[in-house]
Amino acid sequence: MRITLTEFVTLDGVSQGPGSPDEDTSDGFTRGGWLVPYIDQTFVQRTSDWLDLADGLLLGRRTYEAFARDWPKITDPGDPFTERMNRLPKYVVSNTLTEATWNPTTVLRGDPVQTVADLKGRPGRELQIHGSARLGDALLLAGLIDTLRLVVAPTVLRAGRRLLAGPDATSGLRLVQHEATPNGLLLLEYETTGPALQGRYEGVTAFT
Repeated sequence: MRITLTEFVTLDGVSQGPGSPDEDTSDGFTRGGWLVPYIDQTFVQRTSDWLDLADGLLLGRRTYEAFARDWPKITDPGDPFTERMNRLPKYVVSNTLTEATWNPTTVLRGDPVQTVADLKGRPGRELQIHGSARLGDALLLAGLIDTLRLVVAPTVLRAGRRLLAGPDATSGLRLVQHEATPNGLLLLEYETTGPALQGRYEGVTAFT
């Protein structure tokens, strides 16, 4: 299976608490809910199309517990995501989760990189990471992410947990799809290409 990381981020790279002010207040974060003012029908349709490609969800413990609490409670028959989110197989990377109540769920214990690599080797389409920024960053660093889908909101918070951080190895990406929604969200899809490229600028004529 291909592993796809889907994340909502601000222009300054914050991924914490996009859905509401009280979604994730860890480390004193008070600026959640920053994605909601920009949601429009194009965003809903594209993210629904992405979810159509999933054969399973790959989650970290914190995101899993939040999703397991919230998604089963959504009863709106017109919601385009609920039935699939509740039905799809869930794989949780955790050595501390004691109870998995959001079925069907499999807990992946042991070394996260190795357990996910084993899962990635199975046949299928996409294993999608939603949220779970720490897990996504670790798997990108390990070279296990195939596709990165970003929804970039036109806002700057200057506070909150960044999606990609730390002093470790670089990651190169190739843009394969891009779109702007009517409310100003950027939908960007990248394929990973290995380490980030470097070069030295030697004038305009070098590019003509």
